[in-house]
Amino acid sequence: MKKFFYLSALSLGMMCSITACSDDDTTTVDAKNLDYTAENASSWGNYMRVVAQLLVNDATALHDDWAVKYNEGDSYANFFKNQDAQRSVQQLIDGCVDIANEVGTAKIGDPYDLYVGKEEERALYAVESWYSWHSREDYRNNIYSIRNAYYGSRNNEIKELSLSEAVKAKDADLDAQVKKAISDAAAAIWNIPSPFRNNINSQETVKAMEACATLEQVLKNDLKKCVEGLDNSVLKKVVENYVDVVVLPTYADLKSYNQLLFNAVEVFRTSPSNANFKACAEAWLKAREPWETSEAFLFGPVADKGLDPNMDSWPLDQDGIVQILTSGNYSNLDWDGDYDEDDDKIAAAQALRGYHTLEYLIFKDGEARTIQ
Repeated sequence: MKKFFYLSALSLGMMCSITACSDDDTTTVDAKNLDYTAENASSWGNYMRVVAQLLVNDATALHDDWAVKYNEGDSYANFFKNQDAQRSVQQLIDGCVDIANEVGTAKIGDPYDLYVGKEEERALYAVESWYSWHSREDYRNNIYSIRNAYYGSRNNEIKELSLSEAVKAKDADLDAQVKKAISDAAAAIWNIPSPFRNNINSQETVKAMEACATLEQVLKNDLKKCVEGLDNSVLKKVVENYVDVVVLPTYADLKSYNQLLFNAVEVFRTSPSNANFKACAEAWLKAREPWETSEAFLFGPVADKGLDPNMDSWPLDQDGIVQILTSGNYSNLDWDGDYDEDDDKIAAAQALRGYHTLEYLIFKDGEARTIQ
């Protein structure tokens, strides 16, 4: 799962001004309010390009691990389909449980706890996707990732070979309960006034956390228990449909849309303009959707290879981003060897790349940046 470093990162001064050193001078830079200017235009565009290319690399690796070859063997899709079906479906459900918990307790809950604890500024900076003011969309898409996994489709249609239909055949009341919990959580998140960072302590926020908790409990307790009694021949068809209709097309879109995002960034880098900044923002939003609707299946290659925090670590090291803009040392974004989630060097690199670094470079106050 994604790492949220709210307390530690913010306490280390992520929101403070920094001293950025170059060969010739020492300047104080406010990482919160940094603008794109003629002086930093070249390094800004280059940084955008590097991060966009890394997103393409990670999205392509994730897609290919599932669809082509994983660890020099068969595709992860075939591995997942051919292992014990009960185990695969339990993994499917665990992924849904994890993201329901993460949305309610971390993405929404952490900022809320900070805010009601009278740490309002830290609460504001703890809100994921606040540069673009896209938080509610991200959180609702996370719930839609659960819906897609349960419905066996990506368009709100309940497929015949879905987990929903398999559960319904055994316990129609439970199926209705799961559907309602998914729908209620998505609706409660969308009911939070926008932008979320300006409405952290609203009653709608409390209701969204409660709805996510209800969804988590229904999935973790009732659904998992029900699935234990389902026949493996039924579950195997569920798994095959889940992989072919939900997972693989989602990762195909992720790969494709990140390439389009890179293309937009490259156009901006070579021809900076407000229109091209806006095109980058639109491409970022489009590339973001398949990622957020994949978060119910953060297992397998995406977890084993650190691709989740590579692409989506939060919060960022804003000070480190400014230092890279000053130094142009993009090697700080890379790491080698096997992934270890407890490796501080890897975590430091991941906090300087991914969707949110690009979001920081493209958006300000919910809008595409403009050329100063």
